[in-house]
Amino acid sequence: MNKVIIIGGGPSGMMAAYEAAKSGAKVALFEKNDRLGKKLAITGKGRCNLTNACEVEELIQNVPQNASFLYSAFYTFTNDDTRSFFETLGVPLKVERGGRVFPVSDKADDIVYALNNAIREAGVKVVHTAVKEVLVRDGVAIGVETADGKKYAADRVVVATGGMSYPQTGSTGDGYRFAKDAGHTVTEIRPSLVPLVTKEHYDLTGLSLKNTAIKVYQGKKCIYEDFGEMLFTHYGVSGPMILSASAHLREEGEYQLSIDLKPALSEKELDARILRDFEKVSRKHFSHALDDLLPRKMIPVIIERSGIDPQKEVNSVTKEERARLRSLLKDFALTVTGKRPIAEAIITSGGVNVKEIDPGTMESKLCKGLYFAGEVIDCDAYTGGFNLQIAFSTGYIAGKNAGGEKV
Repeated sequence: MNKVIIIGGGPSGMMAAYEAAKSGAKVALFEKNDRLGKKLAITGKGRCNLTNACEVEELIQNVPQNASFLYSAFYTFTNDDTRSFFETLGVPLKVERGGRVFPVSDKADDIVYALNNAIREAGVKVVHTAVKEVLVRDGVAIGVETADGKKYAADRVVVATGGMSYPQTGSTGDGYRFAKDAGHTVTEIRPSLVPLVTKEHYDLTGLSLKNTAIKVYQGKKCIYEDFGEMLFTHYGVSGPMILSASAHLREEGEYQLSIDLKPALSEKELDARILRDFEKVSRKHFSHALDDLLPRKMIPVIIERSGIDPQKEVNSVTKEERARLRSLLKDFALTVTGKRPIAEAIITSGGVNVKEIDPGTMESKLCKGLYFAGEVIDCDAYTGGFNLQIAFSTGYIAGKNAGGEKV
């Protein structure tokens, strides 16, 4: 019987522990927090978007970093497998807009509770203490040493410690140190799925826009476009579209964010709409002409940027001024100067170099008996449940193989 130690009690660690135990191994799960799944419990604003109901190929398309490494993992333990797994554990699920999968209860705690019960029923021993180092002898992982100096022997060790986002949940980058100590390369660690900082600051904090389109430019090249929701903040912008866009900002420097406030209307259709609105208030000031077109909070900003005198009577607005307004509504431009800190990121970009991990087993190519799963690996995806699917798929493969069952 293999002795397997899992380091990290997040989604990938719990999945790895469960599968290793079901494969017949004696499993101990080490978690430095006082409870398992601390970060998982706050994902999806506490609702837990645990996967996406798309085709497997679409899963891969939503991973901008090292997607090909995940082919084996995604096809071995698919998103359908994830849904079946949790429903078998007694958690009914639902599919929402964009294929996002949530528990029917809208409670992430239900996912955490189900995983906790599953691993304990599988016979996993949970040890609430911090691991100081992975013990390696002659290129083979042989166990771990904890912060209190105790040593625990193992035949296999799975590192599932997460990244560096949300450090208050215990994601403090320990796994990168374990990997380096075992001879691995760790690529640059950066925030991903994180709000963006803009040069321009307007009184728009808290304004949420729906059914909006964005394009992000690096120089003249459009590197990302999306449609959906976004949010203005005191430092810049956030929201689902912005978080996904941040995954494409991989170089230092400024980017241009173009916001189409009326994506459903062509330039010609928008002009006709503006004329209709103007006709309703033709003798009023321009400052009262946009009430039906824009959220109240945005009107003063649009008026300022349009350069049209707010006290000008609407019937005196020129064709050229109307063209400026129309252009502004289709291209409300902001300059992105950077990202918010990694502590505010949903996910970490960067990690253990995938070239040094066997994609079919998640075992290290450099250190026998050492496995990796989840966010500690240099793979990250967009919002929509894709990152948790990475955690579950890699955790499944690592656990199965560490436990001695080839998949």
